[in-house]
Amino acid sequence: MFFWCKKVVGFWLMPLPFSLVLIVTGLLLLRFTGRRILGRILAVCGGVWLLACGNVGFGTWLVRGLEGQFPAQPVLNAESPPPPALSRCHFVAVLGGGHCVQSGWSANQQLSASALARIVEGVRLVRQLPNAKLVVSGPLDDREGGPTHAALYHEVALALGVADGRIIQIDTARDTEQEALALRAVAGGKPVALVTSAWHLPRAMALCHVQGLDVLACPTDYAARPPRLRPTDFLSWNLGGLERSTKAVYEYIGASWSWLRGRA
Repeated sequence: MFFWCKKVVGFWLMPLPFSLVLIVTGLLLLRFTGRRILGRILAVCGGVWLLACGNVGFGTWLVRGLEGQFPAQPVLNAESPPPPALSRCHFVAVLGGGHCVQSGWSANQQLSASALARIVEGVRLVRQLPNAKLVVSGPLDDREGGPTHAALYHEVALALGVADGRIIQIDTARDTEQEALALRAVAGGKPVALVTSAWHLPRAMALCHVQGLDVLACPTDYAARPPRLRPTDFLSWNLGGLERSTKAVYEYIGASWSWLRGRA
């Protein structure tokens, strides 16, 4: 119950739903009550917040603050050894990123864009670490059934050339905090290369540190493309800006919630 309450509250705090709630509430107050000043304030605040979050420059600025905290892992090749920090990792852990269930689609087609980017990066790294295990995480979709997220990751990793015996599935963790706890049970104190979206990585790293995990940040799935801000970005509004703002707000809320509970 707590898990679903958290999801519902989190959804309504996202920029688009939250803005619409403010606008609609303000309009209702204007139309049906005498609290016209409060109604105008709510409606205007909702509209301004929606415009801000849909702005490309503002969205990029928000998400870049998350994505710039950890550098990407470098280009790797068979002729030169991986960096020392990566070479010492016994596990490459790929956190869940969402999927749909569709009969007739291959596993990679069922993964979300974020999940696909994560597993590709995880496979890229583990193929350069011959002694490391690939840990894939993600539960069953309660609404759609079908294979678990971890099973889809497993199938994609096999198709990309990872041996079956090198893959470990975590299919019961439902959020990042539970993934960190499950990863602790798998890895113990051994170093782990942690692969997830760049905008999600700061919170994921903090939750792993709480569990005492020795983790190396391996960001992927960058939302800010290009990461640099251009003056013209602040003169542009589109769904991409709103998507970047939404990801950033979700992570800041999640990090705040973890901090309030002493989990990060």
